[in-house]
Amino acid sequence: INGIEIYNMKIDSKVTSRFAHNVITSRAVNRGNVSKEVFFDVELPKTAFITNFSMTIDGVTYPGTIKEKEAAKKQYEKAVSRGQTAGLVKASGRKTEKFTVSVNIKAASKVTFELTYEELLKRHFGKYEMFIKVKPKQLVKDFEIEVNVFEPQGITELEAEGTFITNELQNVIKKTFSDKKGHISFKPTLDQQRTCATCSQSVLDGDFTVRYDVKRTTPNNLQIVNGYFVHFFAPTNLPKLPKNIIFVIDTSGSMHGREIEQTKEALLKILDDMKEDDYFNFILFNSEVSTWKETLIKATPENLDEARKFVRQIDAGGLTSLHGGLMRGIDILNAAHEGNLVPRRSASIIIMLTDGQPNVGVSDPQAIETDVKKAIGGKYPLYNLGFGPGVDYGFLERMALENKGLARRIYADSDAALQLQGFYDEVSDPMLTDVELNYPANEISDLTRNSFKHFYDGSEIVVAGRFVDSNQNHLTVDVRGEGADDAVSYTTQQDAEQTAQAFQEQEYIFGEYIERLWAYLTIEQLLEKRIAATGEEKENLTAEALALSLKYKFVTPLTSMVVTKPEENDNEDGIADKPTEGIDMFTMLLYLRSQVPGTVFLITFFPSAASPLYQGQTSQPTWYTSVDGDPHFIIPVPQKKDAICFNINENPGTVLNLINDPVTGITVNGELIGDKKANSDAKIQNSYFGKLGIANKHLDLKLTVTPEKITIQNGNEKTGFTWLDSVNVQQEGLTLIINRKKNLVLSMSSGASFVVVLHQVWKKHPLHQDFLGLYTLGGDKLSEQTHGLLGQFFHPIDFTILEIHPGSDPKKPDATMIVKNNELIVTRGWQKDYRRDPTHGVDIPCWFVHDNGAGLIDGVHTDYIVSSLF
Repeated sequence: INGIEIYNMKIDSKVTSRFAHNVITSRAVNRGNVSKEVFFDVELPKTAFITNFSMTIDGVTYPGTIKEKEAAKKQYEKAVSRGQTAGLVKASGRKTEKFTVSVNIKAASKVTFELTYEELLKRHFGKYEMFIKVKPKQLVKDFEIEVNVFEPQGITELEAEGTFITNELQNVIKKTFSDKKGHISFKPTLDQQRTCATCSQSVLDGDFTVRYDVKRTTPNNLQIVNGYFVHFFAPTNLPKLPKNIIFVIDTSGSMHGREIEQTKEALLKILDDMKEDDYFNFILFNSEVSTWKETLIKATPENLDEARKFVRQIDAGGLTSLHGGLMRGIDILNAAHEGNLVPRRSASIIIMLTDGQPNVGVSDPQAIETDVKKAIGGKYPLYNLGFGPGVDYGFLERMALENKGLARRIYADSDAALQLQGFYDEVSDPMLTDVELNYPANEISDLTRNSFKHFYDGSEIVVAGRFVDSNQNHLTVDVRGEGADDAVSYTTQQDAEQTAQAFQEQEYIFGEYIERLWAYLTIEQLLEKRIAATGEEKENLTAEALALSLKYKFVTPLTSMVVTKPEENDNEDGIADKPTEGIDMFTMLLYLRSQVPGTVFLITFFPSAASPLYQGQTSQPTWYTSVDGDPHFIIPVPQKKDAICFNINENPGTVLNLINDPVTGITVNGELIGDKKANSDAKIQNSYFGKLGIANKHLDLKLTVTPEKITIQNGNEKTGFTWLDSVNVQQEGLTLIINRKKNLVLSMSSGASFVVVLHQVWKKHPLHQDFLGLYTLGGDKLSEQTHGLLGQFFHPIDFTILEIHPGSDPKKPDATMIVKNNELIVTRGWQKDYRRDPTHGVDIPCWFVHDNGAGLIDGVHTDYIVSSLF
């Protein structure tokens, strides 16, 4: 591509005792006669840790070094201050994280990239799964995937498949396994890679997945190597426990439309899978909390039929009483246990699904976490499913982990119903409760988690540890749990010599794999504990996880890898981070749920004074967001000294939630108006904001603004003004200044301020009418939980521009944009910012994303449609 040829790419994976060591090697050559920039892009599983990276150019190797995040950041910023750009970009997708590095290489020169990452493969539905993203972006003369699996227990099945595999390519996958060894190779020729016989495009674009399982003659498998051990526990043929399951479902207005329909579809399928020994109930919450039944109900055919009727009539509307819904579910489950309404030997579970943030009743996340933890009392796990990026995922994750469960993102895509059902399937067959794996206390140190509330069929429990005496070569383990019929107990023992004998015939063990597996699992669990920890406990967990990350050279959320690249004049440093879950604004920044037709969104984060986006401004830069004009949406990206823009549309009469901060109580909604008469020739009608509603529920204040008048309601008192007035109103928690016929400035006691700009047109204009623009100042004074069409955009985004080339308009070139793991065709253009000049505006240069921002924004706009201004 563009004179750069990838002539060799190999993905070499070694899996030993579920621990995968993957090396991706890519070799490229610059066939051009001038220096070119070469990109190495790879997507990795989210659960993996990068352990090594290097570039070799003309025989010289430039390695990456892993450092504590702050130290790496300082080195990176030093390079940026010299005018150099980032060498590595982080991004996050549904299952993957993207690693990108680029380097300039001279004409006729070659470069070799080598990336190593490791991960512990988890067992789901009875199989271990290794996921490899394949996307070379061009035909590769020598392309190969090679996977070697070694399991001391023996391999029972091994399979490989790819989303891009055609009938012809099916025969290219070579697979063999016997006893302890398995081997998979995939090596398509150039012709086999082509999308058609004469095409230059590659068919290799998708997911390559390897699945396998091991022999299980006993529930336990112990392995001991050089003072470390790993214990795999997965009993089979146990009777399944009845389960008692409470579904707590968000039915607020933001769930309206596709989300609630997909939720209902998933619940109906889940009801089909219920067993007659199970007990269940549904709790719905929006502004109020409602229940299907007052207690848990047995899953008889008659009750299931009644439940299906109930699910089909579920609708969405109102606000989000998350605390009320969750506490009602916990109370019902507690009452069922206290009243012996459910079997004594059964597994109880709460599954909550929400797509927003609490804003009714108790809305402070910390207070909710405290109440929920106290009410559950460690008796059963809480699983929180966050639908779409609009949720405070960090809050959901903390609350789940504090209650022996986990959080899971449900992505607002066409397969959301399958995602919901898939999660339920993982927890639908509990086999044991209160599982304890006990080891001799005086022999073992640094043990990973060894207590588990539930064990589910098809999964596996993994515990690793270190011997106090590194020369010890014998271990006895006792496992206890509660089964469907009785308490169960397993005892097993292992000698290091037995493990050594199992590995005598294995030639490709990678280093001290048991020690690395222990370190990987320990870091993973320390980071998990850190999510819910505070104060000194959090500091200690952080320090321990950081020390292990540095010792074993893992890129974790606490470390970064710095790559020093060769340049003609100086070194250039790039930084690779591991994206973190939670309110990760890198992945959430542009979450707008979908095209919001007809509305203008200008999200501005002030660039530095050196930026061309900051032309003519002499005051201190301030963050602001705004909605103005006839529809344009602009996102300045200061670190790029550039901006992104796109157009969106919605029908007149629609009311959209722009800002919602449950902590300060501030909300801003806007109602759209259109032209005086619709243009029958236009496919998309113009629309503007004709009415704004700004409220602070903590102060009981409401401000209604139209192009004709301004109304303040404080409790039951109302005061009205017109745009002909010049006034300065000061009330408790509120300052309002009206600048005659121009704008008004509203300041809240929280520090947030809003400027509403009045746009007046000629009264006899045949089409257009007066409209409003909203500018938010001091957005940083609102809480981190702020959301809404504008409120969610209080943090920056990153992107990369490649392959600039002439477009259909000679003045507006096209390019490829890499943003949020997507490749988009964008066009160079400009849009108007009316903040300082409401009549003429100021042109902001930007990269225009076509098709209503497709690929830049997520989800559907109906999540933000509300019934009224307040």
